[in-house]
Order: sequence, then structure tokens, then C-alpha cells
Amino acid sequence: MTAAKQKLLPMRLQSASKRDVRTQFGALCWRIHDDKVQILLITSRGTGRWIIPKGWPMDGATPSAAAAAEAFEEAGVEGKISDVVLGVFSYQKNMPDEENMPCIAAVFPLKVKKVHEKWPEAKERRRKWFSQKKAAEMVSEPELAQLIRSFRPKVLSRRKA
Repeated sequence: MTAAKQKLLPMRLQSASKRDVRTQFGALCWRIHDDKVQILLITSRGTGRWIIPKGWPMDGATPSAAAAAEAFEEAGVEGKISDVVLGVFSYQKNMPDEENMPCIAAVFPLKVKKVHEKWPEAKERRRKWFSQKKAAEMVSEPELAQLIRSFRPKVLSRRKA
């Protein structure tokens, strides 16, 4: 899926059946280190898999704002979030004592400006910077791996101009 630019508005949440496909918003946290793009991954709380920060829509927040909030809560980073959706990926969310829930996650790039030593989920997760190639190898979801491999910050900058 190609990146698309559109004006995002705050969302009003409606209830959904637990059997529906659910939407989440994720942040592709990145930085330039030694002239190379690096991607920040975190571990999931349940299985310890490498993932990107993501979470449920937040009432009254734009999708990108929700993604930025998840990046702080789960990875302890802040920065400049873009309203440009890089793409989406699908996965099965492991639910305790329930069937797995099908999810679609829309991914927004977040250029990391600050890395906090303490953050809300610091005791529940690990975080680590990877090269794009290694980050794509570390995640389990093929669509997310492709988003990471194809991410080009310079192209993103030109689209916003």
C-alpha cells in the first residue's frame, strides 16, 4: 500500500463486536544514526515478540495522535508524528482466555526526538534500535516487515512539502 496524505480528524468511537476485525494505530519509530535509518522495536508483553508500539483508537484523538501516545506509553519515546499513513498490516492479537482477535494496524511514522529513561511500560517491555533490514527480519508479520523495508524518510519529507 502506498502512503496517502489526508486531513485526519479526531475520532468518535462506536462499540464493536469482539468477533469483528478491530483497528489499531501503530508508530514506526525511527531515527538517523551514523547516516543510516534505524527503527525502534519493542517486545510484546505476552510472548516477547518484537513489534512496533500500537494500540486501540482513543476517543477524541486523531489516529496519528493515538499512535504517538502508544509510542510514549510502550516505548518511552516522543517525536514528530506524521499524518501520512505508511500502510497497514494484519495480525492476530493474542487475548488472555479468549480466541485470538483479528486486527488491522495503520502505521504512522514517528521521527524520534526524545528517548525517556523511565516510561509507563518500562518494566513490561524491552526496546531496541535496529537497522531497517534487521528490524524487518525481527518482526513476525510479513506486511509489517515490508513496510519497514520500504520506509524512506526522504520520500515522506517530499510528500509533505
